[in-house]
Formats: sequence, C-alpha cells, structure tokens
Amino acid sequence: MTTTPLSPARLDRFARHIVIPEIGGAGQVALAGKHMVVIGLGGIGSPALQYLAGAGIGRFTLVDDDVVDASNLQRQTIFTTRDVGHGKATSARRWLANYDDALEVTLSDSRVTADTIPALLEGVDLVLDGTDNFATRLAVSDACVKARVPLLSAAVGRFQGQVGAFAGHLPTSACYRCFVGDAFDAEDCDTCAEDGMLGAMAGWTGSFAAMQAVRILLEGVARFGDPQWGKLHLLDGLQPGMRTMNIAKDPACKGCGQDNG
Repeated sequence: MTTTPLSPARLDRFARHIVIPEIGGAGQVALAGKHMVVIGLGGIGSPALQYLAGAGIGRFTLVDDDVVDASNLQRQTIFTTRDVGHGKATSARRWLANYDDALEVTLSDSRVTADTIPALLEGVDLVLDGTDNFATRLAVSDACVKARVPLLSAAVGRFQGQVGAFAGHLPTSACYRCFVGDAFDAEDCDTCAEDGMLGAMAGWTGSFAAMQAVRILLEGVARFGDPQWGKLHLLDGLQPGMRTMNIAKDPACKGCGQDNG
C-alpha cells in the first residue's frame, strides 16, 4: 500500500471523503494504494465501478468477455448507445479514463475459468464478483481462497439483491461455497433475460457493494473499516428493506474447509 501524500488536486477531488471522520486523510491515502479486480461489468459491476472509482481506489483490473448489447443500457450505467457492439471491458476502461485519468487500469476480455482466474489475483487487495452464473462465482471463490484474497460477491434479480463478504482463507471465515454448496457448479442458473431486471435494483445492489468494498479496504486504517466477513446482506426492492444473514464456515467445504485443507 502506498503512503505517498495526495496531491493538491487529489485532495480537492476527495475533500468530501477526507472530512468524514470515519475515513479521513489516512483512509483516502489507503484507498489510493488499493488494487481491486471487478469480475463482470454488467448490472452490478457497472454502477459499482462508478462509485469505486469515485471513492479513489487507485487501481482496477476489469474482467468481462461480453460485448455491450442495447438491452444492457437499461441498467448497465457506464455504457451508452455508442458502446453497443463493443467489448464491455474496453468500454469500461474508456469510461474510467474519461472519469479519472489518474487511475491505473488493466483489463481482461477472456472468459473467466478456473484456469484463468489465478493470474488475475496476483497482488490484489479485493475481488468484486458480479457475474451471472454460479459456476463462475464458485470458480472465483475457490481461486480467491487459494490466493488468500478476500471476495465480495454480489447478485441481483428482479427486485432482489444480495451482497456478501467472504474471506474463506481465514480460519473462522466462510467462503462463498460455504453459502451455496456444491450443487451449482454447473452453468444452469436463470438469467436476467429470462426473469427480468429492474434497473434501479441493479443500481442499489451495485452501489451497496461499492460501499462494502470501501469498508473492507479500510480495515485497520480508518474507523469505517469493517469487513463484515461472513455477513450476507439481502436487499428487497419490492417491499423496501434489508436483512442480514451470518454464513458459518463449513468444515467440510471443498473450497475452504479444514477437512479439505
């Protein structure tokens, strides 16, 4: 993590963060030195990326092998009509360059698999997974456990969202596989094309995920730093509200369990 003081321009840009006692100057400097991987730049990754960049996180790796479709524009807020037909990762990098050219950005437009994920996790502080199928999420979770990188997993559908923080590499913390089990390793889940999606619900879930990411990245640095490992927050947009579940570590989990370590 860098300890380089912020320039006058950066101090001005993040002044509204710095004056918050729970973040402060130390927190803002810490965020500038963090590296996040955002896997999936759709309904969750799109609004999350906007607020993560706005928070001043200094480095991003953007991962998505899809192209922008006109049907994405209803909820994937970093894309415009001009991006239709272009790669999401490339379009997202262009958005970041226009938003804040001081950010360091790399991208991967290859399909995420158990074989490709490990190379994406080198030197990373946090992964945000906003992908849309269980097989990919579980592969990401397993790789994060092996690389000892924390995972923020988010999902959304219709009027429901969920955001959970997982650190399965820690002795008492659950991983994402502890939550969903092994039955979903196949790519057989429903999609938003089949079920529908309220755009604002994706925005709520993505922005909440961004806030949780800032909490995780400020652990031990600022008072806002509280990773909330093993807590799954369930967002309900139909009857507006939120509730929280605690996910226990499964000793028999093949991703992080002691019985398989």
